[in-house]
Amino acid sequence: MAMNGEQPEILFWVGCAGSFDDRYKKVTRAFVKILNHLDIRFAVLGTEEACTGDPARRAGNEFTFQMLAQQNIQVLNGYEIKKIVTACPHCFNTLKNEYPELGGNYEVIHHSEYLQQLINSGRLKVKGGAFKGQKITYHDSCYLGRANDIYEAPRQVIEALDAELVEMKRCRTKGLCCGAGGAQMFKEPEKGRKDINVERTEDALETHAHTIAVACPFCMTMLSDGVKFKEKEHEIRVYDLAELLAGDL
Repeated sequence: MAMNGEQPEILFWVGCAGSFDDRYKKVTRAFVKILNHLDIRFAVLGTEEACTGDPARRAGNEFTFQMLAQQNIQVLNGYEIKKIVTACPHCFNTLKNEYPELGGNYEVIHHSEYLQQLINSGRLKVKGGAFKGQKITYHDSCYLGRANDIYEAPRQVIEALDAELVEMKRCRTKGLCCGAGGAQMFKEPEKGRKDINVERTEDALETHAHTIAVACPFCMTMLSDGVKFKEKEHEIRVYDLAELLAGDL
């Protein structure tokens, strides 16, 4: 996608949640605020961006996945896209690990890693601001952590805020799923056990943190619902990493 005849530095893959979910639109705006603040040339596909097909493949509908993937690859290759940044681990995993076999080869970076790179290079200056000294706990997204071994980048972003990172008992490789992955987001939970998002929210509450940091739209929905279920929404907030940084600009 040319911008005044130039290739963008990155293509920002917004994703379904970032485009249509009212809560997660705020994350999209926060990330764009950071990009604009740093004068980073970026492009979005707009209406040419379709779902990556991740939920369809996880639910067993391979035909729909292939159809959506090939449509997206045709658009991306048509614009000669080289580097993609996305805030959704599901989009990240699918674009990075599953599109190459269909002819879609790109450098794909999750926004937690991209933000860490901007901080480490000195391009993004972080003051600490509203979260300085606050207790923040971080929930590992399955598709970032166990699927792609990204554990340090999100934590380094939080530490750059001069906040106190308090870990849940189950974290990193032993982290607990929020309950939404593998297309579970779109169905009712199985009977006979506590909802996983409530169980995971209880892990977060045990840390006595006032902020739960996430890096995934599915995790944000599940943990926000868990906080409401526990009637703690006036005491504990769920924020994406981009929101934590954007509030400091």
